[in-house]
Amino acid sequence: VPEKGFDVVRPASLNNPKDNAVMFVTEGYLQYADALLTCNDCLVFWPDAIPVPEIYEEKHAVIKCLNSKNGYCAFFRDNNITYYPPIGDFELVNGAYIAKTAKIGKECRILPGAFIDGEVIIGDNCYIGTGAKLVGEIHIGNNVVVKENTVIGADGLSTDRDEDGKALTMPQFGGVIIEDDVQIGALTVIARGAIDNTILHRGVKVDNSTFISHNVVLGEDTFVVGETIMFGSSSTGNQAFISGNSTIRDGRHVGIKSIVGMGSVVVRNVEDGAV
Repeated sequence: VPEKGFDVVRPASLNNPKDNAVMFVTEGYLQYADALLTCNDCLVFWPDAIPVPEIYEEKHAVIKCLNSKNGYCAFFRDNNITYYPPIGDFELVNGAYIAKTAKIGKECRILPGAFIDGEVIIGDNCYIGTGAKLVGEIHIGNNVVVKENTVIGADGLSTDRDEDGKALTMPQFGGVIIEDDVQIGALTVIARGAIDNTILHRGVKVDNSTFISHNVVLGEDTFVVGETIMFGSSSTGNQAFISGNSTIRDGRHVGIKSIVGMGSVVVRNVEDGAV
């Protein structure tokens, strides 16, 4: 950012602001914009219709644009900046491809045909089934089960259209955090976060053939039954129960100990304890 005399070296969000980052603020999240006061020297894309407080302009370089999220995405596209996991050196261990830089705890069972990438950290006493693919930055706790042919760390589809109607994709920079005692069924996809991480807290159970998209956060001891889709940045409180073949819209929250019945389409937040 030559006019301000600093470099930007990472993406960041208002949930987790960082110095020298590229960020965006949308009209729907203006109430969180004071997070910009906790970091310095950022390139911030700001909605054109909203005046920029002077204190933000003093600390950062602010670019006003019609659609601030699209402006953020276009920055990475125009500068050809992406993040794909690097290709490292792998070892064939009992038929599984395991990167030499991966960190694997004690008493783990990794079956033939699994793929463990170089930025993966796995705790103790974990099971990784045959055909499972762990790609990118993934932190897995203890006593975690990942069943057969599941993919963790894939990019979620985070795509809008530019002013000409062409696809404008947000690059995916986040990772996946899976805490202790989580069980993940077969043929499930868990996408990495777009900026921050996708998080499955302790004791979560995710059934077969389920899709958990980018930046989803599942509260402790939540159950997600098979063929459910949780779109980007949706979340649950602790001990939520989402039954089979449900769809949770992006950004919606399912409350503590609430129940979402079979085949539901959730387009509004669900209060704690509700059915």
